[in-house]
Amino acid sequence: MDDSAEALIAAKRAAGYKAADMIEEDMIIGLGTGSTVFYALERLSCRVREGLHVSGVPTSYQTARRALEYGIPLTTLDEQPVLDLAVDGADQVDMHLRLIKGRGAALTKEKCVAAAADRFIVIIDEQKLVNSLSAPVPVEVIPFAIRPVMTHLEDLGCRPVLREGIKKDGPVITDNGNFVVDCGFMPIDHPEELENSIKMIPGVVDSGLFCGFTRKTTVIVGNRKKCRVLTSADIVP
Repeated sequence: MDDSAEALIAAKRAAGYKAADMIEEDMIIGLGTGSTVFYALERLSCRVREGLHVSGVPTSYQTARRALEYGIPLTTLDEQPVLDLAVDGADQVDMHLRLIKGRGAALTKEKCVAAAADRFIVIIDEQKLVNSLSAPVPVEVIPFAIRPVMTHLEDLGCRPVLREGIKKDGPVITDNGNFVVDCGFMPIDHPEELENSIKMIPGVVDSGLFCGFTRKTTVIVGNRKKCRVLTSADIVP
């Protein structure tokens, strides 16, 4: 493994471990999806073995399986509709704490869990902190409406691409049974407006733009040496 790969792993581990250490006794927590979150689960499993009592709401089958392997008790939003905090990763975070998420195709459940949480802890490495959002925006779409939705997305100024599976033929299917369309908008000048416009398209379930949680978001930016913590107080006017 080369130095850059080792540095990236160290950054993800540092951010994930710091987030896990912010979890307190008897908290109900949202458990996001992705490689950085798995480091948080790794550290949280150690704390559970040491006697910490928590319950987690997973945002994907993958996270649920990993949490069970680690001995982390699970619950649901039906049983716990209000969460103390949620821990998740992001594809990009801008200087206003707006996010693009959804590379793991779990964006709808991730947004539901973030909305239910009193605090939203986002863990990233330094490469994902950007001045302005520019990554492809994932959009979850019901299969019945895929063609008209893609036409509407084109009208918003993007190049929509139906996400294809890697180890299966055909499109990626979300845990909700839907398709994912990756949308390249260049540039994203007004993320809030774009999020609302996408949401209004009939057949869209949700998008990977997370602009409505900035006031309760804490971003932990990991690197090999230490973590930087950003909150709403650090938002650039």
